[in-house]
Amino acid sequence: MLVWQHATANLRAGIPVALLCVLNSVGSSPGRQGFKMSVTAVSMAGSIGGGIMEHKFVEKARGLLLQDAAAPVVRHQVHRREAPADRSGLICSGEQWILVLPLHSADLPVILELKQLLRAHIPGQLRLSAAHRVEVLAAEPQVPAYALHLGPDWYYTEQLGFQDHVTIVGGGHVALALSRVLAALEFELTVLDDRPGLNTHLFNPFAHHKRIVRYETLEREIVAGPRQYVILMTFGYRTDLLALRQLLALPVRYLGVMGSASKITEMLDTLREEGVPEATLARIHAPIGLAIHSRTPEEIAISIAAELIRERNTP
Repeated sequence: MLVWQHATANLRAGIPVALLCVLNSVGSSPGRQGFKMSVTAVSMAGSIGGGIMEHKFVEKARGLLLQDAAAPVVRHQVHRREAPADRSGLICSGEQWILVLPLHSADLPVILELKQLLRAHIPGQLRLSAAHRVEVLAAEPQVPAYALHLGPDWYYTEQLGFQDHVTIVGGGHVALALSRVLAALEFELTVLDDRPGLNTHLFNPFAHHKRIVRYETLEREIVAGPRQYVILMTFGYRTDLLALRQLLALPVRYLGVMGSASKITEMLDTLREEGVPEATLARIHAPIGLAIHSRTPEEIAISIAAELIRERNTP
């Protein structure tokens, strides 16, 4: 959003601005597919990965802004010293395709529409192309998050909004601290609790969605899917177990429970006694979080967020 806000403000002020976008990346690269920047002669927002490669493309963009009616530029960058062509100056061994797209006042209505969709979490697609520059298209189900076609008639599309969704069940102090961390990690975030007056839930400014629910019917509140992550951290053992029973059969990417090792052992033993198969229990991440000897809510939040990052980035 900061990139599009920066572009909007400058276009409205009549200041030339260019969009930089990582159209694709493979291997070890400093910026991943979808990373963006907005660049003017004196300011910028966002990042395409930093370092010498980013500096080079910022200068490339500023050079294009000095030209009248400059065309978009797509460059292949190879991050290997021995590469015969398209060397980026980096040696991290990956490859990227970078777009430099000068924006114009005619692009402003589309960018404003794009910002509105992002702000309201409305599905859609961003399309960048040699033919039509910047477009917003209707959402299409079952399409890749990103798509790139190279060549003279190149085009790039990406699904707008969040690709990954986290539901935190239990809105206490750790949930508030975790919400703060996840808000910076491009997860859409829902926090659920069964206590109507809980201050850490009511005044959580980081969650995109907050609801008061009954844990007995929790399964109705959570959408299944391969990009859904669910974390249980309710008020106590009884409500954690109640919530977990609701979700054991729900197909999600990640199902985790916060608690001590002894609590988790007792919980799993109870479920075994109830006849839950070992294959089902093996899906549960518990105790949740990487083992970093965390104690405070903020430290626990970091350990959980690190585990979610590892899960999301594991093919």
